[in-house]
Amino acid sequence: MAPEGVPRTKPRALNVAMPFARGSLVAVFDAEDLPEPRQLRRAATRFASAPPNVACLQASLAIDNGALNWMTALFAIEYAALFDVYNRGLALMGMPLFLGGTSNHFRIEALREIGFWDAFNVTEDADLGLRLARAGFEVRTLASQTFEEAPATFTALVKQRTRWFKGWMQTFVVHCRRPLRLFVDLGARRAVATLAMFAAGLFGPLLGPFLAARMAYDAMFGALLTPVSPLEITLSTLWCFLAIAGAAALILPLAIGMRWRELTRFRASLIYLPLWLMMLSLAAWRAVYELWRRPFHWEKTEHGLTVRSVLDVEMEVDPFASREEPLFDQEAGA
Repeated sequence: MAPEGVPRTKPRALNVAMPFARGSLVAVFDAEDLPEPRQLRRAATRFASAPPNVACLQASLAIDNGALNWMTALFAIEYAALFDVYNRGLALMGMPLFLGGTSNHFRIEALREIGFWDAFNVTEDADLGLRLARAGFEVRTLASQTFEEAPATFTALVKQRTRWFKGWMQTFVVHCRRPLRLFVDLGARRAVATLAMFAAGLFGPLLGPFLAARMAYDAMFGALLTPVSPLEITLSTLWCFLAIAGAAALILPLAIGMRWRELTRFRASLIYLPLWLMMLSLAAWRAVYELWRRPFHWEKTEHGLTVRSVLDVEMEVDPFASREEPLFDQEAGA
């Protein structure tokens, strides 16, 4: 237990613990996590063969109570898209990775070099991933799963996402207050990719409903589908392209992740995707208010409220089956 003090956040507790850490590697797990059995040994094996600038390995997070309701099902699909599609792709391209808050494996010397975690950031993981990239380190993914419990009620889900959005806003403000320095640290290609991730992750939920409503209005009562002048044709083409591209960018990773993690049994929950997007918008605007009123408040997510580790008898695939690739010979020497 961390001593009394402020802020009362997870990164502060981690910083308090770091002076007691021994060895060259350190891993962060949330208390409710269920990591696959060989994950620590596998991470040590990967670090032993990885270049010294590989500072962190991010394992995949998977939801183990996805069958409970449509919210947990969509949470499971979203995590599949994030960790099995987005993160893997970003790591393969050498892009900065906004870490998840758990199942992170670090070289402790890299953490010392960047000053460990930002105690005031309520998504310390996203901030840390970007700070590692700016310091010249790499983050790679680890072929191992850690199971988590998704919030099962709308109120709990909104509160959790509010904190996540607020932390992303904090990270955006901190890292973009000197844009030229960001481009120098990351290079133009990775800096542009980082700004695009911020734009999609923050401005999408904040402005998306308003833009969608305006586009629907223009389609029904305006010139969107019946342009006449060259300017109207240009603007209508641009709007339609953005709408189709945005829908594809949203749906395609979800479909790939759902197929990769064998979550097709949850596909009926996709009918609730518009409600999910409205929930994200509500949480994003709530985060704006919290960033103004109480920027460092950590709204905790309660866990242990749903039944876990119970398999659906109709499932053809065991969701807890290990996806770890065989590394027995290498692990033996780790």
